[in-house]
Amino acid sequence: MDKARFSQDFFKDDKIRAVDAKFEAQKIAFSPLTFQAVRALIDLGLLQEIENAGDDGISAADLAKKCSVSDYGISVLCEMALGMSVLKLSVDSTGEENEKYVLGKIGWMLLEDDLTKANFNFTNDICYQGAWNLADSIKNGKPEGLKVFGDQWTTIYEALSTLPPKAKKSWFDFDHFYSDIAFPEALPIVFEKAPKNLTDIGGNTAKWAIACCKYNPDVHVTIVDLPGQTAVAETNAADAGFAQRISTHAGNILAEETKLPEKPDAVWMSQFLDCFSLKQITKILRKVYQAATPETDVYVLEPLWDKQNFLASSYSLQATSLYFTCMANGNSKMYRYAELVHAIEEAGFELKTAHHNLGSNSYSLLDFRKRS
Repeated sequence: MDKARFSQDFFKDDKIRAVDAKFEAQKIAFSPLTFQAVRALIDLGLLQEIENAGDDGISAADLAKKCSVSDYGISVLCEMALGMSVLKLSVDSTGEENEKYVLGKIGWMLLEDDLTKANFNFTNDICYQGAWNLADSIKNGKPEGLKVFGDQWTTIYEALSTLPPKAKKSWFDFDHFYSDIAFPEALPIVFEKAPKNLTDIGGNTAKWAIACCKYNPDVHVTIVDLPGQTAVAETNAADAGFAQRISTHAGNILAEETKLPEKPDAVWMSQFLDCFSLKQITKILRKVYQAATPETDVYVLEPLWDKQNFLASSYSLQATSLYFTCMANGNSKMYRYAELVHAIEEAGFELKTAHHNLGSNSYSLLDFRKRS
């Protein structure tokens, strides 16, 4: 019963035994330390060496030699990893423990699962230090944790082009891992109506625009984004050979003076609206309304936490909301289906179709038109 369509009771029932609840509470209490323990296990090469040892396992002494880590370091990290079930102790043919470490299933996920790696690196390189300021971010309504990257930014989007290389890579790996997976299933839906002019709001590095041009030889895509992002998009579009079919429209979507390209056949927003509050979403969609015709399809691609197949996915999205609070902008989140639809319809649109479970990350593709 891990699937979220059966999991609404998970958010209502409190049937956990007290002894198990206490254990879960300790996991939360020590989570900053256990997170960094896993980081050390990965960065020092310990998890990889333990995986390489296979089912036979590897002793603490051999692990210390292979990774040039002290016996003390091995003991504190691996013992904590046992407590987290990241590691297990191997047993010999008689069933006796032989004091060797083997990789547990959780450890394998941390080392090999792409979703877990993207989330882990994003948390470490983007969120970890700034999370100390979460309470202040909630009180003040702005991303107080962002100051770890500099005091000059009001949102992380303005800072993306200047982030340290490792942090920038982790941000884009996280962002693209989620949305890009849904593109192959979204493209046939969008191009079923053969749009010739498509406005991509929040087009970022031109990933979607390039995918559109590869999919359909006749489409022209206009990317709307902040100036720093449109510059990157232009370079990527040219490198992909689509400089003539992908143009940019630089501006802050929330600024009063920013106008959108008029009369597009389709408007596309992929993992974009979660970067704004519900009131801001309605404001943005009112601009879209002014630019759109009655025949314009407005497509919104979002991971909605109450439309996920697995509880782990819902949990990841709920945690991502905290990133928006303390690092990104201080006022947005990952939304539920009904609240996002309501905010868009407040701008004068009507939901025509909803496609759920696109891609392995269960994205929802919502198609709106002006209300008749």
